[in-house]
Amino acid sequence: MRALIFFTLLPPAVFAQRDDLPKAPADVKPGSITYEEVAYPYPVLYLPLTIYGQDVRLAYMDIPPAGTANGRTVVLFHGMNFGGFYFSGPIEVLRKEGFRVVVPDQIGFGRSSKPIIPYNFHDMALNTRRLLQSLGVARVSIVGHSMGGMLAARFAASFPDITERAVIYDPIGLTDPRYERPWRSADEAYKATMAQSNDQRWQGFYANIRRYFPSPGAWKPEYEQYVRILYAPTLSGDWPRLAMVRSIYQQITYLDPVVYDWAKIKVKTLVIGGEKDGQDFPKLAKHIADSIPGAELVILPNLGHVPHLEAPDVFYPALMKFLR
Repeated sequence: MRALIFFTLLPPAVFAQRDDLPKAPADVKPGSITYEEVAYPYPVLYLPLTIYGQDVRLAYMDIPPAGTANGRTVVLFHGMNFGGFYFSGPIEVLRKEGFRVVVPDQIGFGRSSKPIIPYNFHDMALNTRRLLQSLGVARVSIVGHSMGGMLAARFAASFPDITERAVIYDPIGLTDPRYERPWRSADEAYKATMAQSNDQRWQGFYANIRRYFPSPGAWKPEYEQYVRILYAPTLSGDWPRLAMVRSIYQQITYLDPVVYDWAKIKVKTLVIGGEKDGQDFPKLAKHIADSIPGAELVILPNLGHVPHLEAPDVFYPALMKFLR
């Protein structure tokens, strides 16, 4: 798992050009750093906020239940290389079960503003709470994937009064990395990123996404869309801003580990993830579950980092059994 965390969080600039990876396709058009051209499954709304003296917008989807409402709300927290756009499957499953579904793009990600600020999970959790207050939502279940799994831990530990249940789904940040690798400044990461060719950037993003599906035959051509989403803004005139923002928020697991939050979580919690999300994932996921009082652990055989894309027929039953 440590290798997966390392390659997931380092900027694509650290990858040298590799002959075994495809070069950047010529048909990718420059993309907005706020993902305006990326298709979202439901209309995107915006909550105005002021953080660190800057006026920003928090993008989110608020999807009503299909059919009979069960009176409950689920919040989905996205991973570091994604935004709410990749949750279309979970949204449909949840709303058909009667849940209202709220999906924020955290500040710095997806369609939300990209300010140059010190990114941390405290602010993400607080911004989410402000969003829920604006929507009149008093109690929620939270499902956090990858980086969102770290945010789910911080949110559940910080706001037990409004958290019914928590799902920590294929999280990163399974250890405190300050004792595992040396510090790299945002300026160093930014300079390295900006020095890369288009092919090197494409290959870096491609390698990141490809590692999410490690089992033989798991990779599908359709997953390249997530590489394209990451790559398109690098062709934009606004890329330098996003490159700096990414360089800052990629430090978040180093500066703001959540390993000390797990024991503070008092709500009913599920730790779930793919068996092949790094060779140490089952062991480290068990450590998370053992650290959270009364937590449940589900390891999904032969799956990688994004089971809701790789094997929805396996992932959703386990998720819904817990949330019901």
